[in-house]
Amino acid sequence: MLRNKQIILGVSGSIAAYKAVDLASRLSQAKTNIKVVMTKAATAFVTPLSFSAISGHTTVTDLFSSGDITHINITAHADCIIIAPATANTIAKLANGIGDNALTSIVLAAKCPLFIAPAMNERMWLNKATQANVALLRGRGVLFIGPRIGALACGDTGIGRMAEPDEIINYLRDFFIRQNQLANKHIIITAGGTEEIIDSIRFIGNRSSGKMGYALAEAAKARGAEVTLIAPPSELTAPGVRLVNVRTAADMHQAVLEGFAEADAVIMSAAVSDYHVANTCSSKIKKNNKPLILRLEPNVDILEELGKSKESQVLIGFAAEADDLISNAQKKLVAKNLDFIIANDINQRAGGFASNNNQAVIISNNDIEPLPLMTKRELADIIIDRLSAIISNT
Repeated sequence: MLRNKQIILGVSGSIAAYKAVDLASRLSQAKTNIKVVMTKAATAFVTPLSFSAISGHTTVTDLFSSGDITHINITAHADCIIIAPATANTIAKLANGIGDNALTSIVLAAKCPLFIAPAMNERMWLNKATQANVALLRGRGVLFIGPRIGALACGDTGIGRMAEPDEIINYLRDFFIRQNQLANKHIIITAGGTEEIIDSIRFIGNRSSGKMGYALAEAAKARGAEVTLIAPPSELTAPGVRLVNVRTAADMHQAVLEGFAEADAVIMSAAVSDYHVANTCSSKIKKNNKPLILRLEPNVDILEELGKSKESQVLIGFAAEADDLISNAQKKLVAKNLDFIIANDINQRAGGFASNNNQAVIISNNDIEPLPLMTKRELADIIIDRLSAIISNT
């Protein structure tokens, strides 16, 4: 799947630049047409000549060295750009649209998919500014490979190590295989926690961040699907898909039903409130030092309703359980007529609500598949893999 692909390899100033030489070599062996672009800082670690010898093309280090409009011409037929290693500085520039060197200018001029393999110290990776930049880029559809946990240049061990070249090669190969896997398919994905109104300023909610649903939307879009993401307003950025903002369970119910008949699949990852407040107040309820009694009434079970009315649609649910994880999820699978369900133990400390990670079990009528702790984006790819397999067999 990589043969004859036009690939731009960007290299920024990290000690991990030596891995980029190996990556360039592997891409060349895979019969890609690779062109390398280096930042000035990257040339302090690896010489441009090393990449020129491997690629057969002059390594670009300066926009004006060739006399033509390099940043426009080089991207004209590119199938993708992969920046490996990508430093915190380069990620920040890309997030903010700064084109002050050859690499960042080329990215600004490109329309092809962009992959980023970060490499930096753990503290730099976990810095709020870096994480905000990464979130912004993810929201624009940029795909991140890593970073991984391991030995860092400073002698510490932590997250920030660049993904290995063979992992990046496999990721690119899988991407091109799956690029149009869900073309012409419409997928509805719900995300986040709904809010049930008490009065004009108060509501009942839950701790769902919506990160899993947004990761699913990103993964589905990467396969070529038309995605409708239905979620409450949040600080997350929709990854280039149609976003429908809702607040209450009733709002979400209506939004899902409006698109269900034309959908090929629905993934209900939202934490939908089981109850709504029956005795709401249109204005602010004043404090009077007396007990406030709220009468809660059950909401419509959206997933169960979809399960009863589905025809050819693939229906996927989530189960957040505090005990008897497998048995409770299996009951939901059957009761709601699901194709499969993703079960989460809410007692786990390493993942779950608000975390970027998750440890789940995928359950179908024929299989129980426990998964290790992984990022929600990685889990999203696995879920979309299962979905794609079902769709391709129907």
